[in-house]
Amino acid sequence: MSDSKAVRGSRDSSTEKRTSIPTFYRQVIAELRKVVWPTQQQLITYFVVVMAFVIFMMALVAGLDLAFGKLIFAVFAGNSGQ
Repeated sequence: MSDSKAVRGSRDSSTEKRTSIPTFYRQVIAELRKVVWPTQQQLITYFVVVMAFVIFMMALVAGLDLAFGKLIFAVFAGNSGQ
């Protein structure tokens, strides 16, 4: 088993002090400073790739929906001339 501090102890322990709101925000800002933000060119590239993929998937689903719809109508409609 793991000897991690995260596993040890009970959740009912009220001896742990909560972090104050200003300290929390300072820690959040400190973590956000560590983030490697994409450049504008990378952001544009990612946007174009995601949009192309979404449009492709929409076209694929629409095509399958149309094909299956026509197939279902052909199977269940039959020849109404009989």
